[in-house]
Amino acid sequence: MDGSCANSDPSLLRFMCAELTRGYFLEHNEAKYTERRERVYTCMRIPGELERLMTFGFFLCLDAFLYVFTLLPLRTFLALLRFLTIPCCGLGANVCPYCNRSSGARLLQPAQVCDLLKGLIMILCFCMMHYVDYSMMYHLIRGQSVIKLYIIYNMLEVADRLFSSFGQDILDALYWTATEPKSRKRAHIGVIPHFFMAVCYVFLHAILIMVQASTLNVAFNSHNKSLLTIMMSNNFVEIKGSVFKKFEKNNLFQMSNSDIKERFTNYVLLLIVCLRNMEQFSWNSDHLWALCPDVLMVILSEMAVDVVKHAFITKFNDITADVYSEYKASLAFELISSRQQNAYTDYSDSVARRMGFIPLPLAVLLIRVVISCVKIQGALSTVCLLLFYLGLITLKVLNSIVLLGKSCKYVRQAEMEQKLFSKPPMATPSKSASKPSRSKSSGTPAATPKVERPVVSITKQPTPRAEIVTPAPSPVVKDAEPIVTPPMSPSPSEDATTPPDSPELKHRSPKKDLLEIDRFTICGNRIG
Repeated sequence: MDGSCANSDPSLLRFMCAELTRGYFLEHNEAKYTERRERVYTCMRIPGELERLMTFGFFLCLDAFLYVFTLLPLRTFLALLRFLTIPCCGLGANVCPYCNRSSGARLLQPAQVCDLLKGLIMILCFCMMHYVDYSMMYHLIRGQSVIKLYIIYNMLEVADRLFSSFGQDILDALYWTATEPKSRKRAHIGVIPHFFMAVCYVFLHAILIMVQASTLNVAFNSHNKSLLTIMMSNNFVEIKGSVFKKFEKNNLFQMSNSDIKERFTNYVLLLIVCLRNMEQFSWNSDHLWALCPDVLMVILSEMAVDVVKHAFITKFNDITADVYSEYKASLAFELISSRQQNAYTDYSDSVARRMGFIPLPLAVLLIRVVISCVKIQGALSTVCLLLFYLGLITLKVLNSIVLLGKSCKYVRQAEMEQKLFSKPPMATPSKSASKPSRSKSSGTPAATPKVERPVVSITKQPTPRAEIVTPAPSPVVKDAEPIVTPPMSPSPSEDATTPPDSPELKHRSPKKDLLEIDRFTICGNRIG
């Protein structure tokens, strides 16, 4: 107040006058209001950044899903052809006169063994699914009450995440058991038990997804749509369970991958529901238009829930919208790494580990539903089926080319190109490689890893594991035995130079963690 007002006696009129004419300056707390404005802008950017990530992840899942229908049968056929031509090498001959292959070498490459196993699993599970009656399951679910179906649908969602978290471990155990070098000591129960475990998993997971699709189909065909409304409102309950939790960048990345997988799975479930309904109405196009409002309601509600959830998570945890560009770059990095010469896994398996999306059970169910809905009779139907298969191959190739181009762009923008060539040599033998560098001269060993690693094209086929793994242990074992203590001393000195609270360490650690997450830690965050 002014000095004149301060000296005068207080009164209600002077108080009202002071309240009406009192001023303040927001620039006195400029940092606070600038931060609030940036938060608003971040929330406005979240829908666009999130949908870009979701679109890129959707096409990654689509590429892995189309691989099962297009390239996997061809690769399985080539592997089977190679297996059948093995007797040309003879039993007693050291070198085959036709293929110049020594009898002591590996009969099938690891990738061919994995392709044969995937093909056998698909065939066996499809034959087993042929005895499961979809119509009986539909009418059995339809006879239940609305509340019971709502509880069943929630239980199926939880069971699907649990199956996905453990399923890829079962498949990886089978692949590694079948391709493990025979010179090592046996530490497993055998290939056949692992194979039957994988078949049982894929079959049970396919039945679980079938029950989920049947429940969604019952919700679509209900008269008052009350069950569908309750099921869609269940998505908004997910907001309460995740918005008010503490999230780091890695946790948000895992949840984003889970959302991508969930959205793609919902699209496939909607496709199955539409196919079953169109078959029941003799493929009448009018009924398809009648299903469109419900399909759009499911898709839009899922998108709205994801946008609101991610917007408030980033707001409460002070995470910028640029983090989704890092997530895209991390997914793109894995895509490019799977096409390098030192690739250690198939691309579809890499997507399964990252996102929890396992395409085998979903592909088995979709083949079962399509064969039951579409009747193939006559030569014309066979020709149409062949043309459809060629169209799927074309779509798969075009999708892979576009994804590869986008991935190179994202990796280049994130300045992660050098990690494609520098990270693999320093993954496990980093400590052992540093030992000879200190025992010898200081200048020469620094250049040796760069000379040994050639720059290869990202579209080149991976070399067989027999050419990479066998020569690798020899320098590690020889140099690792005589020198044991020196490599442990410089490591704390290097850590001591950088304090644990330095901003550089905090800035680098999230990116490193994003590239190393390949396990299913999604379920603990999503179910809790």
